[in-house]
Amino acid sequence: MTSTMRAWRSLSPGIDGLALAEVDRPVPGPGEMLVRVEAAGLNFADLLMADDRYQVRPNRPFTMGQELAGTVVAAGPGVAAAPGTRVAGKVETGAFADYAVLRQDLAMGVPETLRSETAAALPIVYTTALVALTECTAIRPGETVLITAAAGGVGLAAVEIAKSLGAVVIAAAGGADKCALARRHGADVAVDYREASVADAVKSATEGRGVDVLLDSVGGDAKDLLRLLAWGGRLLITGFSGGTIPQIPANRLMLRRQSAIGVYFHPDHDAAMLMRVGALLSDLAAAGAIQPHVGAAYAFEDLPRALAALRDRATTGKVILKVDHTAG
Repeated sequence: MTSTMRAWRSLSPGIDGLALAEVDRPVPGPGEMLVRVEAAGLNFADLLMADDRYQVRPNRPFTMGQELAGTVVAAGPGVAAAPGTRVAGKVETGAFADYAVLRQDLAMGVPETLRSETAAALPIVYTTALVALTECTAIRPGETVLITAAAGGVGLAAVEIAKSLGAVVIAAAGGADKCALARRHGADVAVDYREASVADAVKSATEGRGVDVLLDSVGGDAKDLLRLLAWGGRLLITGFSGGTIPQIPANRLMLRRQSAIGVYFHPDHDAAMLMRVGALLSDLAAAGAIQPHVGAAYAFEDLPRALAALRDRATTGKVILKVDHTAG
C-alpha cells in the first residue's frame, strides 16, 4: 500500500474549483478506522459545501465527500472492526478519495449480499429518513405522510421507511417517471406537481383532512406547506434543495396545534441515537426490507459531471461515485 492516494480537493468555491490531486493517505486515530473506499454517495450538502453555503465550512483545500462504503484496512486504538470488515458510514469530509478515515460510532456493517454501490446510498439519506420518522416524530400505523421530492435520495428513502411503518404515503415528484419510481418503492399515491396540484391530491386522499406528517426537503412558502397539514400535524424539515428557506408563521402552528421539526443530527450530540439507527439500518438492509435506488453511478474521474447532474435535478434516487483502485 502506497502512502499517497487520489482525492478530489476543493481549491476554490463551486464545482469548477474542484481538482483531482495526489495527497497523503490519512492515518486513523483512536476510535477511527481507515477504509478503502469502493463507492461514495453524492448529496446536495456536497454542492452547498462546495459553494460555502453549508453549515460545515472546512478550510481549503479539503477533500470533498461525506458518504462512503468500503473495506476496513486498518484500525486505530479502541476499534473493534478487523481489517477486511465491510462498512458504510458518514464522514464530515474526505469520502471522494481512495481512502478515508471513518469514526467507529458512525459506521454500519454491510451485509455480503449488498454491493458497495448500494451500501453507499444508506448512511445519509436512510439515516435522515429514519431519524425523521422514528426519532423526531413517531409514525403511527394508518397515519398519512406526504413526502416532497419523493424521487430524490432522502425522499425515496422516506417513502420506503414510512411505508414500512404502516403509513399511507403520498409522494410528490416532478415528472411521470419519478412518480412511477415512487410508486414502485411503496407510495400509495404519487402526484406530478408539474401537472397537478399537490393540495388537491392531498385533499382527495385525506377527504379534506390534510396529512398527519409532511416530510419536506425542498423548502418554499411555509404557509402553503402548513395548509397541507391536518390538525396536530407535524412538518419535518430535512433541507432546502429548492433554495428558499421557509419563514414559518408561529401563529398558524399555534392555532392548529401543529409542529415544525428540524431534522438534523450530529455525532457529538447524537452518538447513541446514531448507533441505534445504524444498527436498525444494517438489519433492514440484511433483511431486504429496504431497496436503495441508485439512479446513476459515475466513474471516480467524473465527479464534477456527477455533481452537475445532481445540481440540475437530472437524477433520481442516489448518485454514486465508483472508486476504481486499479487506476490508483
